[in-house]
Amino acid sequence: MICAVVGSPIAHSLSPVMHRAAYAELGLDWAYEAVEVHEGELGAFVGALGDDVRGLSVTAPLKREAAAAAHQHDEVVETLGVANTLVVDDGMLSAYNTDVPGAIAAIQEVGVKAPRTARVLGGGATATSMALALVRLGVEELSFVVRDPARAVEATQVARGRGIEVHVRNIDEPLIEKVDLLVSTVPDEAVGSRSYELADSSRAVFDVVYDPWPTSLGRAAVEAGLPVVSGIDLLAHQAALQVELMTGSIVSPQLLRDAALSALSPR
Repeated sequence: MICAVVGSPIAHSLSPVMHRAAYAELGLDWAYEAVEVHEGELGAFVGALGDDVRGLSVTAPLKREAAAAAHQHDEVVETLGVANTLVVDDGMLSAYNTDVPGAIAAIQEVGVKAPRTARVLGGGATATSMALALVRLGVEELSFVVRDPARAVEATQVARGRGIEVHVRNIDEPLIEKVDLLVSTVPDEAVGSRSYELADSSRAVFDVVYDPWPTSLGRAAVEAGLPVVSGIDLLAHQAALQVELMTGSIVSPQLLRDAALSALSPR
C-alpha cells in the first residue's frame, strides 16, 4: 500500500520519516512519499489516485480542500472545515483532523490535564484548531493575543460558540493575569524579547514551532521550570493518530518523535 503527505511546499515535511518509522515498527511493507500539490489542485489529485493508495496526510495550503473533497467527515472536520488526513476505503474518501486530538494528547502528556485559563498567541488557522483543543480540555476562559483583532474572528467564534469566556488582546498590551496554559502559534521572531514575560505569566507553555527548537519562548519556559510542549510533540501525536487511521495499528508517539528529532538534527 501507498500513503503520502501532500501540500506546498512539501520538501521540509517530517511526515515521511515518522510514517516510515511506524511502518518499520509494525512490519508493514508500505511506502510513504512526499508529493507537491499546489493550492486548487487537490480535487484533481485525489480523483486520480490508484487503488493502491490508502491515505494522505494533508498540510498547508490544502486542509480546506481536503475537507471539501471527502465523502465523510469526523466531528472536528465538521466543526472547523479543515482536514489533515484523508483515508481511502472502497473508493470512499473520509476526512479526519488529528491536529486537535493530537494537541490534546501532547498537552496532557506533560501533566497539564485540566487547564481552566489559557492564552493563545495568534489568531489564524492553527490558533482556531488550538482553540477547539482547549475547549475540549475544559478551558473556561480564553484570551487571544493578536496584532489585528480581525485575524481572530474564526478562532473566537469557535470558543464562544461553546460557552467559553473569550477576550481579544492587542499583542502590545501588558500581561496582567497569569494563565494555566500559554499556546503560541506565531513564529519565534514574533515573540521576540517578550519570551520571559510570557513564560512568567503562564503555568505551562505550548509552542507549536519545532524548527528551530528550542525557540526563545521554549527556552524561557524550560528555564522557569514549566511544563513545555513543542511542535515536535504535536507532530508526533497527530502522526500516530494518522498511522492508526490508515493502518488500523497503534504506534507510540515517542517512536515518531525520535524519528522526527533524528531528521531535524542534521539541519
